[in-house]
Amino acid sequence: MLTTVEVLAQNNFGDTRTGGLAGPMGLFLIVALGTVTVLLIRNMNGRLRRLPDRFPQQGTPGRADSAVADPTDGLVGQDSPTNAPNGSQQHRDS
Repeated sequence: MLTTVEVLAQNNFGDTRTGGLAGPMGLFLIVALGTVTVLLIRNMNGRLRRLPDRFPQQGTPGRADSAVADPTDGLVGQDSPTNAPNGSQQHRDS
């Protein structure tokens, strides 16, 4: 009777002429990865076709993007520029 350790310790990956599995296992992995890649590409193409040509405008046209907006806007506390320590007020560009 073989124990689990003996079964896992057996070398079945091709350095002997009988029972080598490296070739068939490699072929299986290549075919499986190719199949998964083709299915993924088909799925993403279907999703891209369903997207509209243009998206509705987000926000108001006069407002700057959030990436360029002031990150300190709306902060309240000691660390914000308007409530600087020592009672000094810093100038903020609007």
